[in-house]
Amino acid sequence: MSSEPLVPAPPRPAVLSRERVRAAVESRRAQRVITVVILVNAATLGIETSPAMLREYGGALHAVDHAALYVFVAELAAKVYAYRLRFFRDPWNVFDFLIVGMSLLPTTGGLSVLRALRIMRALRLISVVPSLRRVVSALLTAVPGMASIGVLLALVLYVAAVMATKLYGAAAPGYFSDLGTSLLTLFQVMTGDAWSDVAQEVMAKHPSAWVFFVVFILVCTFVVLNLFIAVVVRAMEDETAADSRAASEKNSADRDDRILAELASLQAEVRALKDTLNGGLGAEKVRRETAAVRDIRNG
Repeated sequence: MSSEPLVPAPPRPAVLSRERVRAAVESRRAQRVITVVILVNAATLGIETSPAMLREYGGALHAVDHAALYVFVAELAAKVYAYRLRFFRDPWNVFDFLIVGMSLLPTTGGLSVLRALRIMRALRLISVVPSLRRVVSALLTAVPGMASIGVLLALVLYVAAVMATKLYGAAAPGYFSDLGTSLLTLFQVMTGDAWSDVAQEVMAKHPSAWVFFVVFILVCTFVVLNLFIAVVVRAMEDETAADSRAASEKNSADRDDRILAELASLQAEVRALKDTLNGGLGAEKVRRETAAVRDIRNG
C-alpha cells in the first residue's frame, strides 16, 4: 500500500466561482461603492421633499433612486449566490434584505405610504460601516441592563409623582393636578426642560419645595441616567473586545490556510521529485507536475 501523502483535490468550479463573488462583494472597494451609493440615495430622497426641486429635477432624482435600488438588488443577489442559505444566518444580511425588499413593493394605491419609507435605505449604512455596526450591536447587548435601570427610573418617577401630587397639587394645579400630569411634569424636570419655572411656581407657596426638586434632579439626572451611560459604555467595551478576538481568530485561520496550501505544494514537489528519481516519469509528466505545483503556489 502506498504511503505517499495525499494532495487535497482542487475545488470545484462552482465553489471557486462563489468564492470569487464573495471576495468581490466583501472587498473594501465594493464596500466603499455601496457606502457612496447609500449616501447619494439618501441625499436625493431628502431633495425630493422640496416641491420646487422635485418639479425641476424630478426625472433625474427618480433615475438616481432607481439606479441605487438596482445596485442594492445586485449586491444582495451576489451575496445570496456566494453564501447561499448562510446568507440568512447573518442578522445584518436579513436587515439589508428587508430594507431593500421593502423598496421593491409597489408604491401606488393603498401602499403609497411605502414611498416615504424608502429613506430607510439610509439605515443600510449601519450594516456597511463597521463602527456603526459595532455601536448598534453594543446598544442591543446593553438592552437587558438598560431595562433594569429603566424599571428603577420608572419607580423613582412614580414615587415622586405621587408625593408631588399630594404635596403641590393645590399650589400648582397646572403641573401637579393629577398623577398623569405630575409624571409628565417630573419627566420634563428630569430632562432639565424649564424645570426652574416649575420649581418657582411651587416655591411661591411652598418655599421649602426646592429640597424636593434638588433631590429629585440629583437622583434621576445625575445618578440613574448616568447608569444608562455606564451600561452602554461597558457594552461598547465588550463589543470592541469581541471584535478584536474575532479578527485575531480570522487572522489565525487565514494563516493556517496558507500553511496548508504550502504543505500541499511541498507534497506535490516531493512526489514529483520522488517519481523523477525513480525513473517513473518522463519529461512530459515532469512538466505537468511542475505546472501543477506552480498553479498551487499561485493560489
